[in-house]
Amino acid sequence: MAESAETLAQRLENGAEKTVSFFEALTPDQWGVSIYTDGACWTVQQVLAHFVSSEMSIVRLIQNILAGGGGVPEDFNLNAYNERKVSELQGAPPEKLLAEFKRSRQSTISLVAGLSHEDLSRQGRHPWLGITEVGEIIKLLYLHNQIHQRDIRKLLD
Repeated sequence: MAESAETLAQRLENGAEKTVSFFEALTPDQWGVSIYTDGACWTVQQVLAHFVSSEMSIVRLIQNILAGGGGVPEDFNLNAYNERKVSELQGAPPEKLLAEFKRSRQSTISLVAGLSHEDLSRQGRHPWLGITEVGEIIKLLYLHNQIHQRDIRKLLD
């Protein structure tokens, strides 16, 4: 059985608290550490920018599916999209990115908390998961941040 909207909203809220605490604890030098060595070689600050852009994009994706849309096009290039969105936030200071993440996540939580079981079961194309249910898209949203934070922790420890 799928998780309820209330459970998913709570997981998003708990995840946001952990994410904010994690990033607030970083030293100024840690923000510039490169985390990934392939592709664009994102720094810690760019990973947070990725969280901000992902949060806003996933809300739009969910809204599209709830309105009867099919989600992202089949030929959607996730890597190119992520690179473009992160570069748009290049130079934004960490405190601005954190404030935007908090605002965006609160918007996501409000949307998710109001979803019905039927809404969570609607299907559309997610850029990573392919055709899947809205509930699974929401789960990936909080798991996605945990995965990146784990990568950062490993490099900084």
